[in-house]
Amino acid sequence: MAQTATLLMACQDQKGLVYKISDFVFHHNGNILHADQHIDFKSGRFFSRVEWDLEGCGFSKEQIKQAFKPLADSLGMDWNLRFSDERPRVALFVSKLDHCLTDLLHRHSLSELAADFVVIVSNHENMRSVAERYQIPYHVFPITRDTKRAQEAKELELLAALKTDLVVLARYMQILSDEFVSHYPNRIINIHHSFLPAFIGANPYAQAHERGVKLIGATSHYVTPVLDEGPIIEQDVVRISHRDTVEDLVRKGRDIERVVFARAVRLHLERRVLPYGNKTVVFD
Repeated sequence: MAQTATLLMACQDQKGLVYKISDFVFHHNGNILHADQHIDFKSGRFFSRVEWDLEGCGFSKEQIKQAFKPLADSLGMDWNLRFSDERPRVALFVSKLDHCLTDLLHRHSLSELAADFVVIVSNHENMRSVAERYQIPYHVFPITRDTKRAQEAKELELLAALKTDLVVLARYMQILSDEFVSHYPNRIINIHHSFLPAFIGANPYAQAHERGVKLIGATSHYVTPVLDEGPIIEQDVVRISHRDTVEDLVRKGRDIERVVFARAVRLHLERRVLPYGNKTVVFD
């Protein structure tokens, strides 16, 4: 496939934005393949995702970025320009439950996720055999209340050495510190086994069963310092009934967790997610 460039951008809405971006692509010998946009009328913000073919462009990636910067500056634009041959380096964090981890690993083996899985990090030994099966380095950092800060420092050191772009919490049952989160703003994706904002924190299926809900769901979101309140990327639900036990909810919930989590990771890797405030624009 030909190499492409993908621009994610946001700025205050104003006349001529689409024209100016299209004109830049045209004058750099590009051909727009996909273009999408959204206006938040409450804030007056304009959001866009533009992907274009670089065949015959004649410019290096760095030259394209340098050429685009004056336009972006003149428009007061927040922007990110990435290229299809740049594969994000992903670290997978997991504790003892394997369903989300193994689903991502299987999808990756089928080339559904355009990234390099560079490490699996855990606070337990349980997933070592899974890591060995997929030939991914496995590192264990046991965490207690007294060792949490020191262990997180070691994890961050490892992630930096591996030049990690994205951290994926595949049912990692630890609350990351504010300091850890600050190193990867909007680059830590979590799966929560509840349809947020309902039933935050631990044991959401037990909470849902006690409440007698008729739908349960899963939510994948970016991690922020506030527990389970980061910008939401993807959600879905499954219907349940009064006959379902907590164990039934867990079984049905794990199915939906896998799907929601994989969608969210794929959307991020394909550069389709634009966070703003505590929301996201997700371009399909």
